[in-house]
Amino acid sequence: MPDSLSNRSNGPRSDTRGRKGPASAKAMKQAAKKIFAAAVAAASPKEAVGRYLRVIEDAKGGAKLQLGNRSIALDSLERIWVVGAGKATAPMAQAVEKLLGKRIAGGAIVVKYDHGAKLRRIEQFEGGHPVPDEAGVHGAEAVARIAEDAGAKDLVIALISGGASALLVRPVDGVSLADKQACTRLLLASGASIHEMNAVRKHLSQIKGGQLAKLAAPARVWALLLSDVIGDDLDVIGSGPCAPDASRFADALGILERYGILDSVPASVRKHLERGADGDYAETPKPGDALFSRVENVVVGSNAGSVEAAATAAKALGYRPMVLSTTLDGEAREQARMLVSIAKEAQKTGQPAKAPLCLLAGGETVVTLRGKGKGGRNQEFALAAALALEGSTGITVLAAGTDGTDGPTDAAGAVVDGATVASTRKQALDPTKALVENDAYPLFHQTGELVMTGPTGTNVMDLYAALVLPSPKP
Repeated sequence: MPDSLSNRSNGPRSDTRGRKGPASAKAMKQAAKKIFAAAVAAASPKEAVGRYLRVIEDAKGGAKLQLGNRSIALDSLERIWVVGAGKATAPMAQAVEKLLGKRIAGGAIVVKYDHGAKLRRIEQFEGGHPVPDEAGVHGAEAVARIAEDAGAKDLVIALISGGASALLVRPVDGVSLADKQACTRLLLASGASIHEMNAVRKHLSQIKGGQLAKLAAPARVWALLLSDVIGDDLDVIGSGPCAPDASRFADALGILERYGILDSVPASVRKHLERGADGDYAETPKPGDALFSRVENVVVGSNAGSVEAAATAAKALGYRPMVLSTTLDGEAREQARMLVSIAKEAQKTGQPAKAPLCLLAGGETVVTLRGKGKGGRNQEFALAAALALEGSTGITVLAAGTDGTDGPTDAAGAVVDGATVASTRKQALDPTKALVENDAYPLFHQTGELVMTGPTGTNVMDLYAALVLPSPKP
């Protein structure tokens, strides 16, 4: 990734510098949005699939299908099936259809509402996210049926992207969809990380945690993963439907207890997890299980590539890029204050790098819900940043999700600066109260600072950017 200490810059260029002095606040916000757009473009699911999945023709007229370093002769396969789930799975499926065409016997994928794409050979279902719904159950059943019907000479291509944990929903016996929904809502509000949430969800599912691969056995399974989790852990992306699961029932119980929701989850959820921990139910397939000898999991795209593309875009706009992290997590408001603190230090002292500077981070923060407002983790991040920036000049902060939807809203996030708080108060809005109530969306809707992209067709976590100009001269 670009290193700010080795990149030279003469300052923001024409699109971020006004005629009579430093870049205007409007121009800096536009630059931040351009940097975010570059990050999203770099995470194209179609291109990600195309980089890793190929058909290689040989001199004798035969052909092999290749995924990374693994290949298989196409004429050795009886059928090829395509299954999957996630926000970015429809364009991934388009890429597979373009590559394999009539070689595909059929398939089924589950996507978030309004995240579909035109497909010819793969059936497409829509479902609820982040809370699963009955439509998602219907789609997951179609995926499971295809996996169960696959034979030893078949290949199942599984396309998994962010959102699959909610969309690929097939609750265990004894736990209703309503109970699964209630548990999901409690986890979403608790501040638990995606790793922790998925550990619980895997143990309430008949398809997550390696169980999709188990359903497909003895067929070969090739899983292409577009990662939306920190660390790109195979068993966490989409709750790892084709990957060995390192977590156990006891871990799931511990997570619920740690966040103080063990006594609040539905009785059926607690009973199932406790019986599993006591050995009454089989654990999810673990590392070393023989079934994974015919399974390949490959990460075809991740947040790191998007952050790198953002850094390149920042440099082209005249800002020295400095990547702070691609593993940012923790409470959104706390991380926002940290980013602003670093930006202010850079502006004041030139440490850790001199302005004009673009501080970048990727990852996925969390929000512990205490209020009943409307927003998402990126809007909460932006609001906390705006409060920390109040009265300052020459610093702009953007926080946005690469999937284009932040929480249960139609915004990707927001972009703010030192004038944001004053603007809200002129409109009789209270930004401090909005932060307490987790109610950032209405506030930014009024100020016009929401980042609106619509569904982007991809999902590789979030981007955080702080553009910093030198301190204004006295």
